Amino acid sequence: MNKVSILGVKFDAITKQEAVQRAMDVIRQGKKGYVVTPNSEIVYMARSNPQLKKLLNAATLVLPDGIGIVHAAKILNKPLTEKVAGIEFAADLIAEMEKEGRSLFLFGAKPGVAQKAAENLKKKHPNLIINGCRDGYFKSEEEAVRDINAVGHSDVILVCLGAPKQEIFMHTYLDELNGTLLCGLGGSLDVYAGVVERAPDFYVDHGLEWFYRLKKEPWRAKRMAALPKFLLTVIGAKITGKEN
Repeated sequence: MNKVSILGVKFDAITKQEAVQRAMDVIRQGKKGYVVTPNSEIVYMARSNPQLKKLLNAATLVLPDGIGIVHAAKILNKPLTEKVAGIEFAADLIAEMEKEGRSLFLFGAKPGVAQKAAENLKKKHPNLIINGCRDGYFKSEEEAVRDINAVGHSDVILVCLGAPKQEIFMHTYLDELNGTLLCGLGGSLDVYAGVVERAPDFYVDHGLEWFYRLKKEPWRAKRMAALPKFLLTVIGAKITGKEN
């Protein structure tokens, strides 16, 4: 697959449907791997964190989740095929998994959220096998790994701990976890559970989902300040020809 480097993070230039089919191929082959969906904030963070950049680039799929990444690619004259939002990728992946009676484990979010998400997903996808759930609050990561493995093998494990914690977890425990494909999906379980409402289509279609979230959650302002810094860094990379 064609790769596009944005400040050293190598994204897959791929459509959402192609990403889903690639993920299904990995599941069918039983080849262990993990999926990351970095946004501008994470890419900016990885610029000064070589270990984070390394584990992002080691992923089976690196999907451009965020309009900032798409704009950066255009600035660098390395256009991506399209934005691939993690929550949309996961929704389509789950639909494909249901067709083959595949199994899923939900890991992350506050207590009770994963269970509610499982109930909602089961109503929508009755032939999907949901092996179990585990919230994101634990005394040790080893304890969480034991709980996930206790239910047996899962074709996909959704790891929703927030970035970069989920990416570090997936990379560290990939070989120990009894699952084929791990997907780092941030706050997706909150949306599946109905705890958080995703932005209306207008905001999503016009690349303004970040603005909708900021209106709903003003405390995100400090985190979102990374976006203009990210774009200025990309412009600098365009001028100098040096991304790192």
